[in-house]
Amino acid sequence: MSLVQMENVFKDYKLGQQQVQALSDITLTIEEGEFFAIAGPSGSGKSTLLNLIGCIDTQSRGKISINGHDIGGKTPDQLADLRARTIGFIFQTFNLMPVLTAAENVEYPLLQIKELRATERDDRVKKYLDIVGLNKFARHRPNQLSGGQRQRVAIARALATQPKIILADEPTANLDHKTGEGILQLTKQINRDFGTTFIFSTHDKRVMAMADRLGMLEDGRLNLPASPKETVAAAKLRKKITKFLYIENHDFYIVAPWHINAEPGLWAVNPCTAEIGDVTSFITKKLEAKNKFYQEVHIIISLARLHGVRVDGWP
Repeated sequence: MSLVQMENVFKDYKLGQQQVQALSDITLTIEEGEFFAIAGPSGSGKSTLLNLIGCIDTQSRGKISINGHDIGGKTPDQLADLRARTIGFIFQTFNLMPVLTAAENVEYPLLQIKELRATERDDRVKKYLDIVGLNKFARHRPNQLSGGQRQRVAIARALATQPKIILADEPTANLDHKTGEGILQLTKQINRDFGTTFIFSTHDKRVMAMADRLGMLEDGRLNLPASPKETVAAAKLRKKITKFLYIENHDFYIVAPWHINAEPGLWAVNPCTAEIGDVTSFITKKLEAKNKFYQEVHIIISLARLHGVRVDGWP
């Protein structure tokens, strides 16, 4: 099912006496369960595009449908209701309320859903703090948490309304490399476990590598590279290795100096902290030492190569 549909969308702003075109002729469809990334230089229109999808702003021309609802002509109250029930937000600056505890921050958007009883709100808060691994920090305020913990609270808050879509605006930008990697692995796992659609704006190559699909924005224009075709067998292997790496071996995989960008027809080994040659050498040594984890990955990659998938960076 298509959750986001944009057809020939333009967004113009008035800057003094000038008319500035922030987005130009955007046509985009995002399906349920996608992990989609929008990349591009600063000022290219990434945040503007997220604001349109998030019903925070409205287009100048064109048509936008969110979860089957045409947002054109809707009142601010109708857009707010659609946002509250359909969309969660994760920001690079966390945007937590400093006077509230972690649990109260997660509960806050639930207060806007009047049909939820207090016990139901409590259950959701506990459930989503548990998913992000922060139940024991429920009574902590933001200034008592690390940057990574605050972003996990923000993720729990975004999930609490049980939205169809989560919009993540540069969520790793204010985090160190290791913490950012942990946040990305968590969002990927949530995407796989719950089928939640994630839409990122990012400069982070790790986000681009983990995305199911990548859109490139430049000067307000969106380029969607065509995905190469793949066999059914190769597609099954791609899903298998994604599950194996991001879910079944999450804790082990997160400390590896690489991650695999598995796209149809082309899998690339992307180094996190080293040059690709060093990473390939590291993997080779692990294979020679008969490391079980690396051997299992190697088997799947070897099968993929037999089915015509080109794998760059793996020995």
